[in-house]
Amino acid sequence: MTSPGHAQATDSTMPIRGVQHSFDDLGTPLRDITFCVVDLETTGNPPGEGGITEIGAVKVRAGEVVGEFQTLVNPSETIPPFIAVLTGITNSMVATSPRIESVLPAFLEFAHGCVMVAHNAPFDMGFLKHESLVHGYDWPDFAVVDTALLARRVITPDEAPNCKLGTLAKLFRTMTTPNHRALSDARATVDVLHGLFERVGSLGVQTLEDLQTYSSRVAPAVRAKRHLAETLPHAPGVYLFTDDRGEVLYVGKSKDLRTRVRSYFTASETRNRIGEMVGIATGVRGIECGTPLEAEVRELRLIAEHKPRYNRRSKFPERQHWLKVTVEPFPRLSLVKQVRDDDAGYLGPFSSRKTAERAMAALHEAFPIRQCTARMSKHPSLSPCVLAEMGRCVAPCDGRISMDSYGEFVAGLRTALTVDPTPVVEALDRRIDLLSADERFEDAAVHRDRLSAFVRSSARMQRMASVTGCAEICAARRTEDGGWELHVIRRGRLAAAGFTPRGTDPRPHLEMLRASAETVLPGIGPVAAASPEEIELILRWLELPGIRLVEMDGTWTCPVSGAGRHLTRLDNSHSDAHHHPTERRRHMRPLGPARVG
Repeated sequence: MTSPGHAQATDSTMPIRGVQHSFDDLGTPLRDITFCVVDLETTGNPPGEGGITEIGAVKVRAGEVVGEFQTLVNPSETIPPFIAVLTGITNSMVATSPRIESVLPAFLEFAHGCVMVAHNAPFDMGFLKHESLVHGYDWPDFAVVDTALLARRVITPDEAPNCKLGTLAKLFRTMTTPNHRALSDARATVDVLHGLFERVGSLGVQTLEDLQTYSSRVAPAVRAKRHLAETLPHAPGVYLFTDDRGEVLYVGKSKDLRTRVRSYFTASETRNRIGEMVGIATGVRGIECGTPLEAEVRELRLIAEHKPRYNRRSKFPERQHWLKVTVEPFPRLSLVKQVRDDDAGYLGPFSSRKTAERAMAALHEAFPIRQCTARMSKHPSLSPCVLAEMGRCVAPCDGRISMDSYGEFVAGLRTALTVDPTPVVEALDRRIDLLSADERFEDAAVHRDRLSAFVRSSARMQRMASVTGCAEICAARRTEDGGWELHVIRRGRLAAAGFTPRGTDPRPHLEMLRASAETVLPGIGPVAAASPEEIELILRWLELPGIRLVEMDGTWTCPVSGAGRHLTRLDNSHSDAHHHPTERRRHMRPLGPARVG
């Protein structure tokens, strides 16, 4: 026995193998899990307003008690008389007891590696988590089983009028009678937990994930489909849900195929659209991948191939929009859907026609080239349009400007598209400042959106062109377990991927990957060999910390004066546009050249 107010903890086992702390690691048999059944007594108020007066916990594994924890706690406030009568815990009893900040380290060590169990778990977990955060302790991501919630799914009204702990203790004939003292109530909860396990075990609930699924509001038909994931490996890859006709309904990716697919049949999946898909699905096919990047790329390609109706992301990557500087005596900007080998200048691809039109408007603001679509000879003699009268077009239509002089504007336009967008940025900044000075904030916002569309698309194209211009890039990255992720990238397309474990020389494996990698021929434009989404995935991976470029055929670089240097200031300026209109004027600043560090 110990005196009140001092923590008592006993543990009769050897060190216990670690147990997962979340439902992401699925399929752990209940017999292999160490449960920490906890109960609290408090001053009667919710977390943040009341304090804990007692903690009791019992650690059980495979039906056997392996440790207990009990202590009174000084709540730093007066215990109300009716609470003292209910629990038997008085102010004098806790006067010399440790405060919660002294108790928490010992309790967290006792519960380490366990799945937490409580009757009405949100109450107990809410107090413990709140106190941990208040006193600067990291609260582990415990998996939690609520015996009250589980009982509501198992116990019928004919068996018990309610699911209170006292009622369930009588039903399951617990060895300890709950009496509103923490350790006694925790011991009773252990017996209730085992009684509930016997009930659900006969229904096929044998794992922690099965238990969580059963204790949630999951339709039986959906729960019954969890066997579809049983053949999938615990490995990175792509999964495809299919219906009874073999049609692909949904494509996804995961670092752990089996874990991710099984989550679709639990309460963790709350999306109505996906719930409908799971109800229709009759099969799941998995494709194991060597690396997470390969899984991401395969997902994009499979969505583009099958166009599943339950995937929200773009299923039509071929629907692209480009701005083209036409090839004719007096070139103009044209909105097209395909890049041709015609020596024209291009900007894109744009995800929507509206974004492309905004970028076109930004370019017209900086370069007064013609906007009409009329065919012009080398010596045109047409009537000028209203833009010429407004001074917004140099009007080659009536012969007032020569081909050579007009060509200077076109040359500047081509440079702005591919190398240096500064003329466009400065022209739009001047326009925005003039409109802001006149308090025409809505018009200024329109020009800001045009500038944003142009700069972002230009920066994106320059980044993609930098990697698609390389015939081959071989890169590697160290994994957390000491192995290596290996990728062969050809003209912006993932041509091969692999993995070598720790202690293995990655170089021979990389050479084998190169020999067996997909052949990728050069094409027209920066996205000829892969979709823009795939190229951007690869770029993000290449720019991760720790990437090692092993071999490279080509030059991977972006222009120093390119659009990328304007993005940071553009983001800051764009966020300012969301201020109240009366504040916009003083927040709008020219988006001039930024210093390159």
